[in-house]
Amino acid sequence: MAFSISSSPAAVHSPSPSSSFEQPRAAQFGAFQPLDRSNLPPASVSLSRRCAAVKPLNAEPKRSDSIVPSASTLAAPEVVEKVEVEEDFEKLAEELQNASPLEIMDKALEKFGNDIAIAFSGAEDVALIEYAHLTGRPYRVFSLDTGRLNPETYKFFDEVEKKYGIRIEYMFPDALEVQALVRSKGLFSFYEDGHQECCRVRKVRPLRRALKGLRAWITGQRKDQSPGTRSEVPVVQVDPVFEGLDGGVGSLVKWNPVANVKGNDVWNFLRAMNVPVNSLHAQGYISIGCEPCTRAVLPGQHEREGRWWWEDAKAKECGLHKGNIKEENSNVQANGTAPAAADLFTTENVVSLSRQGIDNLLKLENRQEPWLVVLYAPWCQFCQAMEGSYVELAEALAGLGVKVAKFRADGEEKAFAQQQLQLGSFPTIVFFPKRSLRPIKYPSENRDVASLMAFVNALQ
Repeated sequence: MAFSISSSPAAVHSPSPSSSFEQPRAAQFGAFQPLDRSNLPPASVSLSRRCAAVKPLNAEPKRSDSIVPSASTLAAPEVVEKVEVEEDFEKLAEELQNASPLEIMDKALEKFGNDIAIAFSGAEDVALIEYAHLTGRPYRVFSLDTGRLNPETYKFFDEVEKKYGIRIEYMFPDALEVQALVRSKGLFSFYEDGHQECCRVRKVRPLRRALKGLRAWITGQRKDQSPGTRSEVPVVQVDPVFEGLDGGVGSLVKWNPVANVKGNDVWNFLRAMNVPVNSLHAQGYISIGCEPCTRAVLPGQHEREGRWWWEDAKAKECGLHKGNIKEENSNVQANGTAPAAADLFTTENVVSLSRQGIDNLLKLENRQEPWLVVLYAPWCQFCQAMEGSYVELAEALAGLGVKVAKFRADGEEKAFAQQQLQLGSFPTIVFFPKRSLRPIKYPSENRDVASLMAFVNALQ
């Protein structure tokens, strides 16, 4: 998807440095001095993930290769080849551990150019926009409009756009998915069976669509926001849940410039820079999400106690940063099941197979239609990451003579799936051709729609 560049010529110039800012750099918001690029870690580091060199924002369009050079050409044109490098982001995180948020933001924008964007939620994330503005580099901003935000939050969005001369790229949930959820469970089902299903429809899937057009994103996560899930957030990491532009595990990098910053220092920075803030903060709201799921907190309460207050206080994530949740907080039992986890691939285009159903599929010698089946576990973060791609694939194959299905293969079914269905790790995808007993296992970790479609087309 296309994102708008969020900085205008007026929005990207660096302000003139003041002598009062000439102080040692510190890894907190109090350090406002102009960025000294000479002290940044070198751009080239050893890599653990393959990535293509970023195309400059102002690069000239590629010339047409269809024009035949004349015979009088004396020198062959210079050929610029695509350079692939590998980057060790764990090492980079260590190098930037004591860097200021401004340095981290500058490094992120420098590395990924037009392939990175700031995720703006309408709370303290405005600090990220201010830091991006201070770097003097072009930057992009997107936000998830769930349709259930507070009026004050929408007004705040407008103020931020006007302050920085930008256009926030809004992502909206799929109307048919919202309609199906509300019609089947009502407007406030999350109070009864948890917020995960509603958040997946209104936030996680729109976020997944946004990130599929990027190679990196920038978040406002801090270690002190949620001790149960964010206490070990690094300043930069390979995203453990979502996929980026290239598809597959490890195709997206996540930057957290304020990971090491305390909440009080965030507010000191916002006040010092005269940055607009959501008016709900003055009413006792600290962490702000959707209106039905957010309330003010009392003095002394932790900021996340105002979010989903009716649920477990140790695992308060909507799914956008679910990779932070440690295994002990995911309610995984000894047999490998997680009864509290919401189910995946819940769409009319994906058939849910029971043990008897998968047994019958294995025994059929003359199938009238081929079947594509994902072996999954709802608690598996990699299954969650591929949910959007698999649902989209099912929609594309609907009516084309290929059945798309799912089989929950954790817990008591795991041994059976390993013996009969070639289950290695979650997720495993197998294809049952027509008139063939033996299922064929999908061999790649690239689980984007195009790769899965090529697999199906090659075998049916």
